[in-house]
Formats: sequence, C-alpha cells, structure tokens
Amino acid sequence: MSNNRRDFLKTASLAAAGLSLPFVGKSNFLHTLGETKKLSAFGLQLWTVKEDMMKDAKGTLAKLSSYGYKQIESFEGPKGFFWGWKNTEFKKYMDDLGMSLVSAHSNNTVDFERKAAEAAEVGVKYLICPYKGAQKSIDDFKRFNDEFNKSGEICKKNGIRFAYHNHDYSFKVLDGQVPQTVMMEGTDAGLVDFEMDIYWVVAANEDPIAWAKKYPNRFRLCHVKDQTKTAKGIESCHIGKGNIDFKKILGQMKKYGMQHHIVEQEAFTGTNPLESAEKNAAYMKEFSI
Repeated sequence: MSNNRRDFLKTASLAAAGLSLPFVGKSNFLHTLGETKKLSAFGLQLWTVKEDMMKDAKGTLAKLSSYGYKQIESFEGPKGFFWGWKNTEFKKYMDDLGMSLVSAHSNNTVDFERKAAEAAEVGVKYLICPYKGAQKSIDDFKRFNDEFNKSGEICKKNGIRFAYHNHDYSFKVLDGQVPQTVMMEGTDAGLVDFEMDIYWVVAANEDPIAWAKKYPNRFRLCHVKDQTKTAKGIESCHIGKGNIDFKKILGQMKKYGMQHHIVEQEAFTGTNPLESAEKNAAYMKEFSI
C-alpha cells in the first residue's frame, strides 16, 4: 500500500471517528487530525529589552535563549545591530546559545551597502526599515517606494531581503488614498517585503487577515504584540491577555506566506522587560497554528 493511500485511509478513519463522537469543538477536532502544530521557532525584537541589552548584551541574550527564543530580531542602536561586536563574533555567540539573528531594523538611508553585506555574511535574512512617520502628503509615501526598491536591490544583490515595518499611520487615509496600499502596490514584490506589526494594524481598526489575503506573500514577518484598552486609550500587554485573537489571525496568515513570528513588548506600568519576555515566550511555546 502506498504511503499516500495509507495516509488517506488514516485521515478518513479519524474523520469518521470524529463525526461519531460528541461535539467537542472544531479546534480540538482539527488538532486530532494533525492540522495544527506548535510553532517550531519564534523570535523576539530586542527593542523589548533594550535597556537590558545596553547594560549587558551577552547576559541578556543568554536569558532570552533560556526562555525559549530561537530567533532574534535586532535593531540599529548606537552600537549598531551587532551591539558593538563584529558580525562574525555576534553570530558565534548566537550559535553558542542555539539562536539565530533572522532580521534587524536598520536605517536604510545611511551606509546601507555595508550593512547589507555584513548582515548577509552571517546569515541575516532581512533588513527592515522600522519607521517613517506620518507624512504631509501621499506624494511623500510615493517617494518612499523608490527608496525601498533601491534598498531592496541592495539586499537582493547580497542574497537577503528588504522589508518595511508598519505603524498605524500608514493605514490612515491621506489625500484620498491609504499610504499602506500605495507602498505595497508601488514597490516591486521581487525586492520589497513587509513586516506586519499586528498591534498597529488592529490599532488602526484594520483586519490583519484581510491585508495578508489581499497581498499574499508580501507579509513575510510579523510582530506578535497584544493590546488592551485603558482609560487613556490602548496600550501593550502580555500576549494572550489582550483583545487580539492571535490564534485566528496567525492561523490564517500562514496560508498567505507568513514565515517569521517576532514577539515585541512595549513597556507598560508595573512590568519588567525581561519578565515580560519570559511570559510571552511561555505563551508562544504553547501556541499552535
């Protein structure tokens, strides 16, 4: 009997058994069929623990590894996104910890050729523009398209990818157009990807799944960051304690090309960044999509 035939019969038998059992919920039945599984790896944006990194980068990375993070997304601070080490030194330490640097937020307008080459040398997959800010006109966003395409060309030449990370401002109508749409449709899909910050998409009253579906294989990374409503508005909270339905969102977005799930935690009252990183890792380790 062929493996395909055997697998088909096994699935059919399970389905029949499931239909004969008392209803226990769709998600449990899907788990029985093996249609969902735990994330094999998830990352952390180091902005979450920036103060700890500035005080003791080695010690902080070791703690993150012990929490279960297998991937890291760095950002370009005063010491660069390799934190003052040579790129190969940083990679060696990450290897020792069983982690990998998959991406980094970077200023793509200054010395980007060098940054892309150094990132590529040690296996970084993405360099990401983290912020542009609200603009005065839609033409300003259109000008970013040329900039992003050029940055994408530099990255492609080095065998890596370029991406842009959204905030809520890019979903606010400007001059009758939506800046996020202008950037997604005005950049070359062969050169420019996008990192979806789910928190900011929801904050803009937009549907993350709808955006991923509309632009399949453009959102390759995401920031997993929960939010809750307060008297002052919305603020960050530990994943699973807020109002964002990550099980639904991430489960759907994997169909549209989502590959990297990066935890990010903004500071909020009464929290310690490392403790937040640990709690979020505990949630992600049990998370299935």
